[in-house]
Amino acid sequence: MTQIDGHLLDPRQYAGPRQLSDHRQLSDSRQSLARSRSDAFAALFDPTTFGHVERLGIGPGWRCWEVGAGGTSVISWLAKRVGPTGRVLATDIDISWQTRAARSPLEVRIHDVATEPPPGGGFDLVHARLVLADVSDREQALASMLRALRPGGRLLIEEPDLALLSLACPDEHGPAQELANRLRHAVRSLLAERGADVAYGRSVPRLLREAGLRRVESDVYFPLTSPACADLETATLKELRPDLVAAGLATSEDIDHHVANAATGALDLAAPPLISTWGRKA
Repeated sequence: MTQIDGHLLDPRQYAGPRQLSDHRQLSDSRQSLARSRSDAFAALFDPTTFGHVERLGIGPGWRCWEVGAGGTSVISWLAKRVGPTGRVLATDIDISWQTRAARSPLEVRIHDVATEPPPGGGFDLVHARLVLADVSDREQALASMLRALRPGGRLLIEEPDLALLSLACPDEHGPAQELANRLRHAVRSLLAERGADVAYGRSVPRLLREAGLRRVESDVYFPLTSPACADLETATLKELRPDLVAAGLATSEDIDHHVANAATGALDLAAPPLISTWGRKA
């Protein structure tokens, strides 16, 4: 599976009775979109993530678990911070994003946080970004991450909240912005039908307190108007096009029109707000 705008999508679910060459073309197209999304996520959210981890005190020798890594930007940064005496374990149910063999202190492993026991060793930091809102068992996944922390270890959860801001264009002043917002509502409806909790991010502070973490804090980062916002919007709609059309939530013409509008750079497109929440294990 791959993460899209904070939502797990399995490329196999779109495969129909196609010839093998068609399936390969489809797979290549989706991998290209996944790379575009990964680049957009990095551009939009890496500075926020890195700032939080720095304030949590990361340093040489730390043991870190990156849950649902989905790409290399965060784990590469973590590996530099922990140095040769540290450890960075990156897990995901799909590690096709790994383009070269990992080297110490970095390890990449296939792992489903919702169904498998946590890796052992006791971690100083466990981090998950755009993961929990979409896993099959959020409660189990969060419990697994909590168990993996050593005493005094830090947990950082970063989740989107599509209900906190449901508009793609908050400044809805014309037809192009109205179309963008209709399509954002369509995406939100589709994801909710698939079982995603589009408002999960706001519940994480309470969940961490209830789990016994100390010094729980949270903030929200709201990207508005950047090339990365437009890139993420375009890749998401291209990926979801078949399902949005099949569900009657959008037309292919509307999606093409909106993608063309986004390409002009004239839309103030907003990415879903990212709610970052952190706390420390007793």
